[in-house]
Amino acid sequence: MRIIGGAYKGRHLIGHPIDVRPTTDFAKESLFNILNNYFFFDKISVLDLFSGSGSISFEFASRGCNDIELVEINPKNIKIINDNIKNIGIKSIKTYIADAYNFLNRCNKKYDIIFADPPYDSKFTNKLPEIVFHKGILKNEGWLILEHSKYLNFKNFKHFKEERKYGEVHFSFFVYRKESE
Repeated sequence: MRIIGGAYKGRHLIGHPIDVRPTTDFAKESLFNILNNYFFFDKISVLDLFSGSGSISFEFASRGCNDIELVEINPKNIKIINDNIKNIGIKSIKTYIADAYNFLNRCNKKYDIIFADPPYDSKFTNKLPEIVFHKGILKNEGWLILEHSKYLNFKNFKHFKEERKYGEVHFSFFVYRKESE
């Protein structure tokens, strides 16, 4: 795995995370092309749930994001992520070993972007947008980006913005707007 854009472009991530399905380079590049049109990365806070390899957090850090919180349940994956953070010299990523749903239940911070890539076979993935919006942890005009399988459809969810498909990778985008409450 490698970082595809920004200051650390081309840097390879070391180690082999366990039980992860990394977002493809094509999907990551497409995602960050979209985000680049809406956000100044050095001005936003990001929460990366079900981080796996940490590749999404590394992409945000490489593009100048200074406030990234990463949540991964597997301690072995966190060790690999922390080793990569140290190896590259990144100061903007804070890691948590935690179940993403438990983390959300006790989370009080508000974020500009929440990226979530739960296991495709998780029975809770379809509830994740509801949990995030119920907790109120997105800033006004904040985005939830959910990576999911082709079998899920969120088009009827109140805060749904759009879905993008990149091969087997599907991103659903949700936007919080205060006036829509």
